[in-house]
Amino acid sequence: MRVMIVAAIVTFLVSVEPARAQDPYNVTVNVTELSRIFTELYGPEGLVVNSQAALAGGISHSAHFNSAFESEFSQFGTALTGQIVSLPLPAPASGFTYEFDPSVGVFTRSTSSFGPILSERADTIGAHRVSFGFAYQRLAFDSIEGMDLQSIPAVFTHDNAELRGGREDVITTVNSIDSEVTRSAGFITYGVSNSLDVSVAIPYISADIVVTSDATIRRIGTTIPEIHFFRAADDSIGDRRLFTAFGHASGIGDIAIRLKQSIKKGQRQGFALGLDLRLPTGDERNLLGTGAPGVQPFVAWSTDYGVLSPHINVGYQWNGSSILAGDLEAGIAADLPDVGVYSVGAVVAVHPRVTVALDVLGRYIIDTPIVRREDFHALDGRSVFPNIAFESGNINELSSAVGLKINLAGRLLLNANLLAALNDGGLRDKISPLVGVEYAF
Repeated sequence: MRVMIVAAIVTFLVSVEPARAQDPYNVTVNVTELSRIFTELYGPEGLVVNSQAALAGGISHSAHFNSAFESEFSQFGTALTGQIVSLPLPAPASGFTYEFDPSVGVFTRSTSSFGPILSERADTIGAHRVSFGFAYQRLAFDSIEGMDLQSIPAVFTHDNAELRGGREDVITTVNSIDSEVTRSAGFITYGVSNSLDVSVAIPYISADIVVTSDATIRRIGTTIPEIHFFRAADDSIGDRRLFTAFGHASGIGDIAIRLKQSIKKGQRQGFALGLDLRLPTGDERNLLGTGAPGVQPFVAWSTDYGVLSPHINVGYQWNGSSILAGDLEAGIAADLPDVGVYSVGAVVAVHPRVTVALDVLGRYIIDTPIVRREDFHALDGRSVFPNIAFESGNINELSSAVGLKINLAGRLLLNANLLAALNDGGLRDKISPLVGVEYAF
């Protein structure tokens, strides 16, 4: 009999389906301005939990929790727009360059290759020559300062936490940031003279950002769930909640104007001075532009050894003031960080109709906010949680580029390029593909 009872109990326990943990309540907001996606993630009052702790007169209160993540990670928007406007487009100078040959009275090709894709050579397009181009680039950012954007930790502390007691409780969050950007650009280059080119590039940006924060109450100074809790839609309480903010924006980005003057042209090598002007035509509140003018002088050197054509570019970008670097809520602008730019590479003419372009490109961002991972030590002296902190410093972003220029017909070129991150500095996309076309006449 006893054996039968035990068997019946075992059968019952096996047949019962295990209880499933209820998914946390997800609070979702569609932001109207992408630059506010972090400050609006938890609502207009920030991260607030419910509480039935007895205060004076037994009145319940809502507890505010604060963190650098909510306020300072809005600098992600500055990093994002900085990447959007600074990632190189195909050099506006045409793959076909010409110079006037007085001995025969006609223009002849001045180079044997079609030139680099993401950097400049010293050669100019030729007097009264025109080149049109279009490029499309897709970016899906993976990391910032080497941290996976799908797992950014942040700890929120109770306001007046130094008063101890229930205020010792903290909220830990694991945050994921999905940001996808496409950039299309049309550009035109005109040869004012044999040694001076003027180029204009007009980008069109489309950006989608989703931020999700998985928040958990850590009871450091309390043991009673009713002191701090999240309330769900069915009025149940718990210690975990999801917050999601998402937004989309598209429109014209910052228009760029480039002047390039050849200052020395030899039989094999040449030097050119250039000046890039960035106009703040993009909507900075939606991260489509910087909201600040920029000026970047640069020098380009290149040489030609038949099928092999090395080149070097060095420049420095001065940026103006933008609310992205200041206080969005108050509308106060601050200076965007200046950037040193450099590249070294070579072009190889592997076929009369095919050129391979190789480049190493760098951006040295000066005095910019840097996010780093650290440990948070709770007031109980025992609990330790992963967290992030912010500091000011310099960032060196290093990338490689491998591309092809294919002469499809006549003076029509097809460009294809892969830009790959070589280090962890800054906001990075592991691999960014680019395709484009250009036509010269």
